[in-house]
Parts: sequence; structure tokens; C-alpha cells
Amino acid sequence: MTTFKIQPLARFAGASTSIRRPREITHFSYDDDRKLYPLSDRSLQYYYPPFIDAPGEPGHGRPPIDLSNGFETFKKHDDSIDEHLDSLLETLMAHEQEEGQRVKSDVVTWRGIMTKIMTAPFDLFNEFELNATCFQGTVFIEENHASKAADIKSQRDNSRSHNRGGPSQEMMQYWGYKFESLALLSKPWAEATREEIENRDAKPVDSEAQYCSIVTTGIGGTSMILGGEVDAVMGAKPDNPNDPIPWVELKTAQQPVTQKDDVKYERKLLKFWAQSFLLGVPKIIVGFRSPDGHLLKLMEHETQKIPSMVKRQGQGTWDGNTCINFAAAMLDFIKSTVQGDGVWRIQRRQKDGFIEAFQVDGVDPKSIVTPAFRAHREQIVAKEVAAMLGNQMKQ
Repeated sequence: MTTFKIQPLARFAGASTSIRRPREITHFSYDDDRKLYPLSDRSLQYYYPPFIDAPGEPGHGRPPIDLSNGFETFKKHDDSIDEHLDSLLETLMAHEQEEGQRVKSDVVTWRGIMTKIMTAPFDLFNEFELNATCFQGTVFIEENHASKAADIKSQRDNSRSHNRGGPSQEMMQYWGYKFESLALLSKPWAEATREEIENRDAKPVDSEAQYCSIVTTGIGGTSMILGGEVDAVMGAKPDNPNDPIPWVELKTAQQPVTQKDDVKYERKLLKFWAQSFLLGVPKIIVGFRSPDGHLLKLMEHETQKIPSMVKRQGQGTWDGNTCINFAAAMLDFIKSTVQGDGVWRIQRRQKDGFIEAFQVDGVDPKSIVTPAFRAHREQIVAKEVAAMLGNQMKQ
């Protein structure tokens, strides 16, 4: 077993290490039945603000929006299913077959996993259990599903005991999805009918359908391929694939009233920022709600400005540069640890000042990196070697 110490944080302080701007290389969609469509934007959504009863908002004068509406018909994704990295790898494989070459990187994983790593220095209750394996020099990382399922059950049980008389954990999760449905259109605003725009509150809420972006990025000396859901685009995606995409991340939070509420919101901003930073989402729109789930107002944050805002106006609960430098060092640790055959467990327990990594038995590396993706990459590498030898023969 090897360990990576989180404390003391001072060694990660100072200016942030080098960062490579996330650039989308491909994407995929899930439909309402969770069917995967590699290279498809069929589930791409477009942002258009909801009608809120607030001065200056398009819905001023309308009845307040109750985010609980439609909870009885909510179609929630079954999170007991272990989806591994399958959709990410299948789409990456389709992209590489289309382009005729592989996308090289040191690490392949989900954005959510990198968010857990990046926020670890300042989130004492952030615990995770990951499985990692190395294939052709690249480390592939996924969540250990059994641990994730146990955490979800524990959170629900704790919510029921702490929130007696108040909204359940399931209801509060629904409020987030409901806010998204109120703020999204399935087509650009110019193509949407008035009925489609104004009747979004009546539309059933569904968390099965998703548009997921796959980006190349890098922190410090580590190059990465990350996949993650994006909520919407503001306007349209640019024609030039090298141009930044005006993505929008949608979040809900209880309206802060006291200083304690302000600190709680500042801590939420850590995860909001990290999630969007990693995929290159430039804007976060927060729907503030009342304790009983009524939408009160909207607030926009520019992702890149959040760390300086927290540093200037906040309570000092976290520091963005420290998070970035910590992530760079942690990625170096993972690359030096996860080598050769087998599967490694990378875990952090609540309030622990360290992260452990150790090799485990009983987990098949092919459950992380699928046989189809392995065969595809082996074929591409064989072609690369043949081409290299051919070029040497010509010289």
C-alpha cells in the first residue's frame, strides 16, 4: 500500500501549475430510454431562462414556480446499474475509427472522478473509492460501484433521519432536475414554438437523457481525456471546433440568509467551480430556492472568476490554485503507482488526511477497459508500428 498525503496544504499553495484548456474532441448522447448514441448530439439542450416572478425577469408577476411540481411522474435514472467507462470508451473508439488515429493521453476518466480528486483538500466529507488499471501506458479510472451504491444508500438513510418533517433527499434532488427542465429547450430558441417555451413547467422531468462532452485537457504534466454531462449550450456551438463552446451549467441552492448560509454556499461553489473548470464550461447559472422548493431568483457566475471572488469576498473556505496544484500532484502519484497489469484501489475516507492506493484481487481489468476497446487500440498501435517501420525502411 502507498499513501499520498493531503496535509500540509501549504505545499500546494502559490500560483497554479500549467493547465491545458479543455477542448471537445467528440460527444455522445443517451436518449430517454438510456440508449447510447456515440458521436450524436440528439440530446443537446439549449438554455433559455425560466419565467421567474422577480423584478427584471421575463416571468415577473407570474405565480412563483414550485420545483416540486411533477415529482410523482419523475423518470429517474437507475443509479444501481454499473455503467463503468463503457459509453466513454465506445464513443472514443468510434471517434478514433473515424479519424484513423488514437487520441493519446496519460489518464482517461469521468469528469466527476476528477472533481472528487480536485476538491479533496478542502472537502473533509468527500470520500471516494476508485478502481484504476493501466493499458498501453494510459491509466483508466472508474468508481468502485459497490462503494458508490453503499454511499448513496447511506446518504438517503441519513437524509430520512435528519429531515423528518422536511423535504426528502429524493425531493431535493428532483428540484435540481426540475430547474433544468424549466431552463432548457430541445432546440434553439429561434426554432422553438411559443408553446414549447411557455409550457416547460408541464413537461415531465427525465434524468435518463443526457448529452456528454469528451474533452482533451491537462493539469501539470498529465494529459487527460475526460467525459462528462453538460446541461446546455447558450446560443449554439461554434462551427470552428477549436473555439470555446458557450456551455452552461445549471445548479440549484437554497437562498442564503445568514452568514452561516453564506459559508455553506461558498463551500458549494467549490464543487460548482471544479466541475465546470474541468470540462471548460464558462458559465454557471444558479437557481436560488426557498427551503420548501420555490424558485426565487437566478444568479450567473463566470467559472474562471469564482476562485478570485471567494478569495476576495468569502470566508477562505477553499483556494482554487491549491486545488489545481493538488490535482497535478495527485495525478503524478497515480501515474507512478498504477503500472503494469492488475487493478488498483484508490480511496479516501471522510476526514482522512491522506489517500491510499493498493492493488486488489477479484476485479477484472477488462471490466474497466472493455475487450472491444482493447482490441481497437491494439489494432491502431499495430498500424502505428507498421507505419513507423515502413518510414524507417524508406530512409
